[in-house]
Amino acid sequence: MTHAFSWCRPFTALLPGLGLCGVAWAQPPASFTLLEPLVVTGSYAPSASFDLPFSVDTVERSQFADGQLGVNLSEALNRVPGLVVQNRQNYAQDLQISSRGYGARSAFGIRGLKLISDGIPASTPDGQGQAATLNLDVADRVEVLRGPASAIYGSNAGGVIQMFSRDGSGPPKVGAATTYGSDGFSKQRVYGEGGNDDAGFIVDASRMDTDGYRDHSAARRDQTFAKVHVNPDQDSRLALIFSSLEQNGTQDPLGQTWQGYKDDPRSVSANALSYDTRKSIHHQQLGMNYERAFGDATLQFNLYGGKRSVIQYLSIPKGALPNLRGGGVVDFDREFHGGTLRWIQPISAAPGDLKVTVGADYDRSQDDRRGFQNFSGDTLGVKGELRRDEIDTATSLDPYVQAHWEIEHWTFEAGLRRSSLRMKVDDHYLDDGDSSGSRTYQRTLPSLALMYAFTPELQGYISAGKAVETPTQAEMAYAPGAGGAFNFGLSPATSTQVELGLKARPDANTRINAALFEIRTDDEVVVYASEAGRTSYQNAGKTLRRGLELSVQREFSPQWQANLAYTWLDATYAQDFSKSGQTVDKGNQLPGVPRSSLFAELVWTPREGISMGLEGQYRSKVYVEDSNQQHAAPAYTVFNWRTQFEQTLGPWTFRELVRLDNLLDRQYVGSVIVGDGNGRYYEAAPGRSWYAGAGLEYQF
Repeated sequence: MTHAFSWCRPFTALLPGLGLCGVAWAQPPASFTLLEPLVVTGSYAPSASFDLPFSVDTVERSQFADGQLGVNLSEALNRVPGLVVQNRQNYAQDLQISSRGYGARSAFGIRGLKLISDGIPASTPDGQGQAATLNLDVADRVEVLRGPASAIYGSNAGGVIQMFSRDGSGPPKVGAATTYGSDGFSKQRVYGEGGNDDAGFIVDASRMDTDGYRDHSAARRDQTFAKVHVNPDQDSRLALIFSSLEQNGTQDPLGQTWQGYKDDPRSVSANALSYDTRKSIHHQQLGMNYERAFGDATLQFNLYGGKRSVIQYLSIPKGALPNLRGGGVVDFDREFHGGTLRWIQPISAAPGDLKVTVGADYDRSQDDRRGFQNFSGDTLGVKGELRRDEIDTATSLDPYVQAHWEIEHWTFEAGLRRSSLRMKVDDHYLDDGDSSGSRTYQRTLPSLALMYAFTPELQGYISAGKAVETPTQAEMAYAPGAGGAFNFGLSPATSTQVELGLKARPDANTRINAALFEIRTDDEVVVYASEAGRTSYQNAGKTLRRGLELSVQREFSPQWQANLAYTWLDATYAQDFSKSGQTVDKGNQLPGVPRSSLFAELVWTPREGISMGLEGQYRSKVYVEDSNQQHAAPAYTVFNWRTQFEQTLGPWTFRELVRLDNLLDRQYVGSVIVGDGNGRYYEAAPGRSWYAGAGLEYQF
């Protein structure tokens, strides 16, 4: 007890009232081993990531639940190389995530990467995703697949981000937590869960409020989640999952000009205030996952469906609207549904270990989309006259086959997917012409990989494949030129990807992954013009991406762990092209893509129940438009510190956290809006910010 008390005394002095000295802290284990995570992304069947011939990383709950807020996916993904995750401090537009340069141009939401949660796509069939629907409070792990192997998931050239919720387990328990912080941040959460070998449940509800760092950026987010799983017998499993997201009147501060940012990082455009730019979201979905073993074979089946309603008030000037299709208020109701059927069959007659996976994915979303004037008379920022009325439907049906073969020191992986997307528009508002029409995009996407085990702890691989990135409905919404009818002439971007990698375990406590890659893309989709709130897109010929990814995980002792993720990426236009009457030169950097990114983390766990972490993030400068002439967002380095405590007293568990972000109070641009026609490219990140929280849990 004397030893435990000596550790407890300084923390009691710093954080009175936590009751730390009333608890006997458990000692850490005498030995330790860095376990190799199992992943299913890219292989469909559980496999050690070390044994797969492509870039796939997993972030465990212990990493993103340790001293984090459980609000944004960036809390988990910063430690994955190849990804650039930018918290825009704008909940009306969601996170900005790019992978190997794909997705950086997205003005809102996620594109270029496929988002999946418990087998349910969080991306529409056209590739537009919403990270806010992925609930970190209930996540068990997040897996990230990059490179040629991601072609087996269809139109997502940047890769796949897949979240898996945890199963309810153990005796029933209930809990509550509260967190407060800078800029009016607060989060309240209640939950309950439990389970045994036959069944389990988890329910979770939370509310997050913030005034926002910048003016006119307040938000409220309500999330609910419920999951029930049962094991009818030893060969089968069934899970039912419900989730919802509610955001009412989330304020949108828009971007900032360079001068506006320099004068006042918290500033907003005058139009944001005049038109009260804001967005409301109502999203509900229900899914079912079923899996059954038939001998050595496995059947996997899922179904999902849901609704999403959005109304968004834009800042398009009143005088510009007569020449623009759609109005200044976006209003749509979406219904979506789909499913997956998959069969995994081992081939016992083949030498070694051969598994063949055959499956098909079906996804459909339909938007009842309307547009209105954003004024009525002299009143701005209200719903006015109807200016758009159409039904937009996106449907995809993709069959695929994949083979995974391990024989002696070799591993072979081959995949083939037939990607098909049909976009259809039924225009019911004909005052500005009929924009009805449809287009079908089809591509056959092969991928091939080969891995060789030089030793049991060192493996090298090479992989290659074709990828496609179809235009999203939002990118096709306006053709270049006045009026801007639907842009059915926009072609998909196609790419050839090659990756060379090494995976090493120098000892039981170190894991190293490194990958070199080259991606050559034809018909890259880029911003043609962004004027008066309307962005139109075009194809830009060829681009070239070459890069290096490196991740290192090291446990120095039971008390000290370190993580490092580094990305170097040279993403350029490989030929000249013209846009809006101007020439973009070959060799220009793709906007929104930093050349270098580094995340490093040092974690100290002096004993069970106490954890402290120091995080460092570096990002090089970022160009904001294709000519590379406008002021680039400068490079920055920031540091964050976190600590978390946990004590158990009988059936009660108590948790506390303290977090400080941007320790050195660095002023920097956290994200950019690529190609903004008003020159409002920049979004300021907060200065030094604090957060403190506490929670309790009772186990029956």
